Amino acid sequence: MPTSGTLFVVATPIGHLGDISPRALETLRNVVAICAEDTRRSGQLLAHFGIATPLLALHEHNEDAIAQKIVARLLAGESLALVSDAGTPLVSDPGFRLVRAARAAGVKVSPVPGASALIAALSVAGLPSDRFVFEGFLPAKASARRERLQALANEARTLIFYESSHRIDETLADMAQAFGGARAAVLARELTKLFETVLDGTLAELHARVLADADQRKGEFVVLVQGAGEDADAKVHEGRRLYARLKEHLPPSTAAKLAAELSGAPRKALYGVD
Repeated sequence: MPTSGTLFVVATPIGHLGDISPRALETLRNVVAICAEDTRRSGQLLAHFGIATPLLALHEHNEDAIAQKIVARLLAGESLALVSDAGTPLVSDPGFRLVRAARAAGVKVSPVPGASALIAALSVAGLPSDRFVFEGFLPAKASARRERLQALANEARTLIFYESSHRIDETLADMAQAFGGARAAVLARELTKLFETVLDGTLAELHARVLADADQRKGEFVVLVQGAGEDADAKVHEGRRLYARLKEHLPPSTAAKLAAELSGAPRKALYGVD
């Protein structure tokens, strides 16, 4: 019975091709095949470095169907690589099901670390980096996005999000509403690419800058928001005090909405409080 191969999870550049590691290049040259989210985009990367390893499409629409076939190849002794469009695979990208299936089958899964947009952004943001939480992409639907942000309003750790160009203005507006326009934040755009920008300020200021400059609505974004901090409990206490008074004269939902706006506390922390 042949010895199982290895599934290498290989990080690729998020922009600047010089960021790929020698070990990543060696791995991509030596494996039997490369599982890629977008074979065309990964093919361009391979061509740039003169790598002729075959590509196998693995994306969110086919991962369930082909994961076991890939595991069978690994069990037969083939070593394969997994890459995403850019950065570290599985971080807001496909691959989780394949990695889980490979590990369940006893296949060795080995990381080849490298670029990651969220870590790159955090390293230059100037926000607390000892404790942070990565939320990935927020829901596309406005109501679900706002609900998720309200649930994070009291999070003390630095918050990190990915966002697309066609929703960045709406997302910043919703963040300012949920967290307060005065909350410190950083907007990192097109990291390691030609038009890289890293803007800091309050959420209200960043939203205004994005609205005023069409160029700041282009590309790929990482949004970092400072945690709630020590005043979060004080805001909730004040909000609950206001809510208790307002609900004597207003419907509970209206009272909670006004109390949240006046205190800066999240509405979910107030509604239903006796």
